[in-house]
Amino acid sequence: MSEPAGVLSEIGDHLPALYKLATRLTPDPHGAADLVHDAYLRAVEKADQYRGDAPLLAWLRRILHNLAVDRARRSSREVPVEAIEEKWQDDGYTVDPAAVAERAATRTELEDALVRLPFIYRTAVTLHDVEGLTVREIADLQDVSLSAAKQRLRRGRMMLVSALAEGHERRTKLKGVPMRCWDARRHISDFLDGNLDHKTAHGVEAHLATCPTCPPLYAALVDAQARLGELRDADSVVPPELVTRIQEVLGTAAAG
Repeated sequence: MSEPAGVLSEIGDHLPALYKLATRLTPDPHGAADLVHDAYLRAVEKADQYRGDAPLLAWLRRILHNLAVDRARRSSREVPVEAIEEKWQDDGYTVDPAAVAERAATRTELEDALVRLPFIYRTAVTLHDVEGLTVREIADLQDVSLSAAKQRLRRGRMMLVSALAEGHERRTKLKGVPMRCWDARRHISDFLDGNLDHKTAHGVEAHLATCPTCPPLYAALVDAQARLGELRDADSVVPPELVTRIQEVLGTAAAG
C-alpha cells in the first residue's frame, strides 16, 4: 500500500490529464472544473485507500468518472441508444460519409455530437478513442465486464456517427442563423437578467430573431420567471410548530 503522503505529493502532476478528461465528459467548462476540484477533494480524503496496485492516474480517473456518473442526468439532447440500434439494424439505413467527415473535422461540431451520447457510451468512446485506454482498462474503470465495455464502445461509436449525420441535417436547416443554439442557450439566463456584454447580448438577440427552436424556450423562461416573481408577494405564514422549534434552538444556543 502506498503512503498517503506520497500519493498527495504526486496527484497534482495529473491535473492536466484529469481536466482534459473532465472537459470531454462535461461540456460546460465550469462544470468540468468543479468535477476536477471535487475529484481532488475525494482523492485527498481517500489517499490512504490507494494501494498502488494500479497507476495513480487510473485511480484518479476512476474517482472522477464515478463523480461524473453521480451527476449525470439524461438530457433531452441525448441520442436514445434503442433508436440508434434500431436504425443500424435496418439494412436500408445509411449516412452521407462526406457530411459526417466534414462535421467531424470541426472540433466544435465533433464535441457537439459527442455530448449527445448518453454518459456511459460517451465515456467509453472518449476513454478509448481520445485517451487511448484499452477496452480492458475501460471495463476496470467503469466496473463492468469486458463484453459490456465492448458493447458500450460499439454503441457509442454508432451513436456518434448518427449524431454527426443528424447534426449536418440540423445545420442545414439552421443555415444563416447566427450563433449555435447551445451557445445562445447557455447565455440565456444572463441575457434574461441583462448581465451580458453588448456583443454577446446582440448575438443572442440575433439568434432568437431567426432560430426556429429557441424562441419558444426563451418565452417559456420569461413566463416561468414572471410566475416565480409573483410568489414574492404571496403570503407566507410560518407554522407555529416551526416557531417553537426555532425558539428552542435559539434558547439552547443562548444558554450554552
